[in-house]
Amino acid sequence: MNAPVSKDEPPSIRWGRAQSPWRDVPTSDWNDVRWQLKNLIRTPARLGELLGLPQGEQDAVAGLSKQFRWAISPYYFSLIDPTDPHDPIRRLIVPSSDEDVEEGLADPLSEKDDQVAPGLTHRYPDRVLFVVTSFCSSYCRFCIRKRNWKHSDAAGSREEIDQAIAYLRAHEEVRDVLISGGDPLTLPPEQLDYILGQIKAVPHVEFVRIGSREPVMLPMRIGDELLRVLDRHGPIWINTHFNHPRELTEEAAAACERLARLGIPLGNQTVLLRGINDELGTLKRLFQGLLKIRVRPYYLYQADPVIGAAHLRTSVWKGMELMEGLRGHTTGLAVPTYVVDAPGGGGKIPISPNYIVSAGPGRVVLRNFEGAMFSYPDGGTHVEVNDRPSASVADLASGLAQRIRPADHPHYARRAQLAEARRGHDGDPE
Repeated sequence: MNAPVSKDEPPSIRWGRAQSPWRDVPTSDWNDVRWQLKNLIRTPARLGELLGLPQGEQDAVAGLSKQFRWAISPYYFSLIDPTDPHDPIRRLIVPSSDEDVEEGLADPLSEKDDQVAPGLTHRYPDRVLFVVTSFCSSYCRFCIRKRNWKHSDAAGSREEIDQAIAYLRAHEEVRDVLISGGDPLTLPPEQLDYILGQIKAVPHVEFVRIGSREPVMLPMRIGDELLRVLDRHGPIWINTHFNHPRELTEEAAAACERLARLGIPLGNQTVLLRGINDELGTLKRLFQGLLKIRVRPYYLYQADPVIGAAHLRTSVWKGMELMEGLRGHTTGLAVPTYVVDAPGGGGKIPISPNYIVSAGPGRVVLRNFEGAMFSYPDGGTHVEVNDRPSASVADLASGLAQRIRPADHPHYARRAQLAEARRGHDGDPE
């Protein structure tokens, strides 16, 4: 008898096309973005059929459909375990009666208040956000731009795009343009080509960033035609949006590989979500798995108070707890910056566990990931080697001692064993 498969095993083991209703679809169709879009799941009845939803839940989805757009590609749906009502991928993408449309904000980041031209938000001193579409292949239930799903304020027409470009030309302080949506990589290649060409023709714009979830939701989109457009307009940086290790499929890895081979640096923005990735082991597998496919974890976002997403939000304290379990316990390359995007347009505020314990004249007392504390000479202070251990933070702050470390910690036990071995070796007769 086979051993039970962990929920965190790769989808090729437990989830994916082989276990889905599309198992008999030819591979050529499955890997064709046009087939995927033609077969989007977008009715409550079809969703109910695939997930075995009771009529009441189907009715709830039908009600939500009047306010919030939704659609799920067969590829992404195949990552869901249909037998688990609490499946993390399902919570990410499937509309449900848990969504309280009376709770939350339509524009939690007040992007409209800083909109200087169609689709163009200028909040930070040297960079702008350029929203060029409200369309996505699939619609995440925590999306901060749900307001655009029905009444879009994206720059959709050539005239609106040109108005935004005119603003860029008039503002020489702007050196960095972030293109977002919706999802910019869903645009027709010729439209994306025009937008990128116009931005890159602005002399003081140094580089362009694109935010896209297509490598996650519909990786077959990352094909030759799109790659040729991106290649014409470098330097481009792309931040994608993996939220759970089960999204790290072979198809997603191949899409990221194609982008990386063009020399496009890849980052990832994860949103901290209750019942999806608010567990240390899940986040660690996600971030370490991203590095394997050449994607650097960039931000871990506190979920915004957007309308209908209250059931997916964690506390900031949970985020702090998770960051405490990441920093120092895995490579720094796998540790993103944890941020709150402040409501009202305050921008991203980094939040981190406090590693400064105390301070004295010329000394700062620091705590490391193991809970050990160290006296650090600050600024031009004379550095005096004093390896005397102490049980007092005051001794560290005054420089009378160098460290306080946890008793019986494996790291320091190993260090003591090494020191003992070296002493024994140095004492050996020649």
